Amino acid sequence: MKRLIAGLMAAALMAAGCGGGPSSGSGSDTVKVGLITKTETNPFFVKMKEGASAAAKAQGAELMSAAGKFDGDNASQITAIENMVAAGVKGILITPSDTKAIVPAIKKARDAGVLVIALDTPTEPQEATDALFATDNFKAGELIGQYAKAAMAGKPAKIATLDLAPGITVGKLRHDGFLKGFGVAEGDPSIVCSQDTQGDQSKGQTAMENCLQKAPDINLVYTINEPAALGAHTALKAKGIDKDVLVVSVDGGCTGTRAVQSGQIAATSQQYPLKMAESGVKAVTDFAKTGKKATGYTDTGVTLITDKPVAGVDAKDTAFGLANCWG
Repeated sequence: MKRLIAGLMAAALMAAGCGGGPSSGSGSDTVKVGLITKTETNPFFVKMKEGASAAAKAQGAELMSAAGKFDGDNASQITAIENMVAAGVKGILITPSDTKAIVPAIKKARDAGVLVIALDTPTEPQEATDALFATDNFKAGELIGQYAKAAMAGKPAKIATLDLAPGITVGKLRHDGFLKGFGVAEGDPSIVCSQDTQGDQSKGQTAMENCLQKAPDINLVYTINEPAALGAHTALKAKGIDKDVLVVSVDGGCTGTRAVQSGQIAATSQQYPLKMAESGVKAVTDFAKTGKKATGYTDTGVTLITDKPVAGVDAKDTAFGLANCWG
């Protein structure tokens, strides 16, 4: 009983802290939409929250938001789901930190009649949520793999992969897509180093330093995202070899796109968190009005951004990237 009361109090506090002004409303007829992101600090999730807030306001809905304390914080996401269900949300939009461990909590929410939609990162299995609105992360990786292969122009590759972390689908999809796009299999001898970075810039720098100690002749670096890429660039520049190493990435944030413009990153695959959030909120409000649930996977798009295009790989320049970036 104490636990139930504590949960209800937490839900009330969350609702009080997430009001969006008069348009959010507080009446019993107002549709409540929950948004749970991996963190509150990553610009990608900041933009996602902005998009969800604007969409909720436009739909006359109330947005409740929560996030993990760090990337991988499954416990906070579970608590947020429980609090939102107790507060009476009609649907929850979530970017799962642990794509397997979050599934039982999602099942409880769905069993309670709540629509649950994954944004950006699919659960394992993907069918654990009602729907998924996300970048085709495999395609995002494949695009930069194809770009890197063409940009290397036949030069033997010594590849470092700076990945996310074990057990997170988005990281695996991007990694596997890059390998396919480049035309190599896992374990190929051209992959001379692989390190996890948690998508963090300082960890990206450390991972790159470790890889350079292991294989000083690295000439191609794939990174899970642009913070990791910028960390890698710092390590490469410290060694005086940043001009000799091709760095490719995924995300398309404004900082990352400017890094492409300045030449720190050769190319990135841009994704669109604003569209994910807007689509998710609309799906929840439509469900509240009609009872019809969103299902399956909706691709929210990906575009290769570079100022050094290569033959055979479709791309847009950084002017387009900066017009459509986030963060």
